[in-house]
Amino acid sequence: MIRDIVVYPDKRLKLISKTVEVFDATLHTLLDDMYETMCAKNGVGLAAIQVGVPLRVLIINVPSDEGEGAQPKENTLEIINPQILWKEGVEKFQEGCLSIPGIYEEIERSKRVKISYVDREGTPQEIEDDDFLAIALQHEIDHLDGKVFIEKLSYIKRKKFEKEWKKREKK
Repeated sequence: MIRDIVVYPDKRLKLISKTVEVFDATLHTLLDDMYETMCAKNGVGLAAIQVGVPLRVLIINVPSDEGEGAQPKENTLEIINPQILWKEGVEKFQEGCLSIPGIYEEIERSKRVKISYVDREGTPQEIEDDDFLAIALQHEIDHLDGKVFIEKLSYIKRKKFEKEWKKREKK
């Protein structure tokens, strides 16, 4: 089922998501719905809070080279209760967000990350990356911590964004 996306400046985006403790059909339905929602909205990642569920759950599916927007479900990373084990380096990357549609800004993040998490069954996993996936992981984990990417902008860029966003909301 495709769910509604929580859009900035909705206060739910500021919530710190709670740890998942029950790995049941309700969680599996949430993960499946998040995948459908992400694909329907042409996203690469989605945190549960973006569909109004304050749990430490995120999914990422980096499109493959198998044609325009190919995101087979089996390529989806379902990441529950993630913890960043370490990060290093610095990289700037043009980011967007389903909760802030149509806005893209260059954001500075760590180039390489390693995280631990559990999958939908509660099985411990680890992943390490120094490519686009590293950026996506950091972006989505920020959502779980009540942060959106525009908070990483300089003061001047943030003020410019706020002004443009208010104009857009009035339309």
